[in-house]
Amino acid sequence: MNYPRFVLAGTQSGVGKTTISIGVMAALKKRGFEVQPFKVGPDYIDPAFHSFVTGNASRNLDGWMLEGAVVKKLFMKNASGKDISVIEGVMGLYDGFGIEKDQGSTAHISKIIHAPVILIINGNGMSASAAAQVLGYKVFDPSVNIQGIIINNLSGEKHYELLKAAIEKYTGIPCIGYMKTNTAIQLKSRHLGLIPSVEVEDLKKKIDEIGEMVEETIDLDQLIQISNKAQSLQGETDPPKEVLKFEQVHIGVAMDKAFNFYYRDNLDLLEELGAKLVYFSPLEDEKLPEALHGLYFGGGFPEVFAEQLEKNVSMRESIKTAVDQGIPTYAECGGLMYLTEAITTLEGRRHEMVGVFEAETTMTNRLQRFGYVEVNIEKPCVISHNPVGVKGHEFHRSVISMSKDEAFAYRVEKRRNGELVNSWYCGLQKQNVLAGYAHIHFYNRKELAKDFVENCRNFMDGKGDRHGE
Repeated sequence: MNYPRFVLAGTQSGVGKTTISIGVMAALKKRGFEVQPFKVGPDYIDPAFHSFVTGNASRNLDGWMLEGAVVKKLFMKNASGKDISVIEGVMGLYDGFGIEKDQGSTAHISKIIHAPVILIINGNGMSASAAAQVLGYKVFDPSVNIQGIIINNLSGEKHYELLKAAIEKYTGIPCIGYMKTNTAIQLKSRHLGLIPSVEVEDLKKKIDEIGEMVEETIDLDQLIQISNKAQSLQGETDPPKEVLKFEQVHIGVAMDKAFNFYYRDNLDLLEELGAKLVYFSPLEDEKLPEALHGLYFGGGFPEVFAEQLEKNVSMRESIKTAVDQGIPTYAECGGLMYLTEAITTLEGRRHEMVGVFEAETTMTNRLQRFGYVEVNIEKPCVISHNPVGVKGHEFHRSVISMSKDEAFAYRVEKRRNGELVNSWYCGLQKQNVLAGYAHIHFYNRKELAKDFVENCRNFMDGKGDRHGE
């Protein structure tokens, strides 16, 4: 089956991939296309922009956390029925895990799903040197199907025509457009990347402007032609048939400006297992929804909204009461921070949080952990009945200090070129709660989702705290 698609890749981070990606998505949607967005790698912020623009949930395609066959299945499943798929790359085209170009890189994903690549370069201050740069990306891995070049950060058409002539003469790859330098359309950043879409004022106006710029200087017809020439994909597209399915389990999912970092496929898998997801806001709602059998706190920016979270005392008390009653609770990164006793911001202000763990979170000026990790779940917990290993990703600027020895469920390992370079304990476990810094993709170990839903079912049936202390 043919799934019209292309990858928007960059020569490096900061070249304008996200701005151009959402502009292209907006322009295609304006033409009436049903656009399915994807993001290479473990990012949460860029997919939120994609979803806002297209109206379709963006999906992560991660070639390190997931097997190639799983990546392909998830792509086909979500691209099915859509007019065109736009896949935004991560970092530079060949940047992945360590120095391995075929472990988690944009190039790796493009080969797994046989997608043509549009390479975005920064043309500022260059002429013929742009051709040398493109040629290097072309010959580094000839199996990567680079079908077009978009040049960003140009003064105007004359500069574009100069670079276009050089690139096409020396590389044979067509240039399909450019973007003018325009600081007004730049998406602002803070300590973990772009400011999330839910916090951007006048976002629709800004996206409309970016889309109009794309329409003006990028050949959309050529992009569409390239997408339609993508190699046909064959394989199973139906949702995986799970052995267990748990009806009527209600899992509360924290979703607002403070908590919105979730892999959409994780949520889908919980639903496929029979869970009904009930969304709530720790910022705005007075208490948890009624009749919940589990809680899921994703990552986000609780430190940015710490004062508002602190002031919502009734919600914090509602969560603490539910936890004390044994409700299965799983939290990642920002969710972990929220479940500690307090968060101290970079400004030195201390704000009380839920207080499940006798620990506190302190923000720091530098990254504490960043990158892919191997999470060894060493003892039974809310998402695992048995010890198991799972791949994950960490990215945070906070540290946890504990006033007593809390129980750990994880031993986390960081490797480079197959060699262990660091390891530490994480995964705080208390009552029927598990909270850790690592973000885990359930499709790496689907039994984790099954075990979580089963624990929620046990709680609903009054079978007690299966893995509590």
